[in-house]
Amino acid sequence: MPSLIVEPLNTQEFIMDRDDRKRNKNIGKNFMCRLQGMFSHSSSSERLTLEDTQQWSQSLDRLLESKYGLATFRNFLKSEYSDENIEFWLTCEDYKKIKSSFRMSSRAKKIYEQFVKAESPKEINIDYHTREQIKRSVKSPSLHCFDEAQKMVYGLMERDSYPRFLRSDIYRTLLENLSADAAKG
Repeated sequence: MPSLIVEPLNTQEFIMDRDDRKRNKNIGKNFMCRLQGMFSHSSSSERLTLEDTQQWSQSLDRLLESKYGLATFRNFLKSEYSDENIEFWLTCEDYKKIKSSFRMSSRAKKIYEQFVKAESPKEINIDYHTREQIKRSVKSPSLHCFDEAQKMVYGLMERDSYPRFLRSDIYRTLLENLSADAAKG
């Protein structure tokens, strides 16, 4: 009697797995189209390739250096409702390019209010000491006032988000679709 109950469940799981694989293939193709569309102004030599996509698995740096890799990673994090770390990291990268001290001061306050301050809309996960240090340094900011927090956030992404991304359906399906396209020639 118990085997009768197990059989239908296994069959149903198989059907669900097959349906999930089909859905993931479509998701991957749709995502590839969206990525290509986002950068459609790029020349054909800058198109998303299997080799580039495979290199994303070498390091988080490789992933973030690629415009397609960064866009894919951001979409993955948004799908998990955990994009505050990459948004903070990117914002800090832009902040470091500021030349005007007035602009630096107003931008530092915005970054603090948006990401660092306790209970902020996109609060990042940093320790109390670092949070307090930034709170003090924002009063007379320098290009490096967010460096410690940025290193912490990068470390979190490297240890947590990045490995999850590499195991994600988004990344695996993208690789499968690019492999299939490459095999077709």
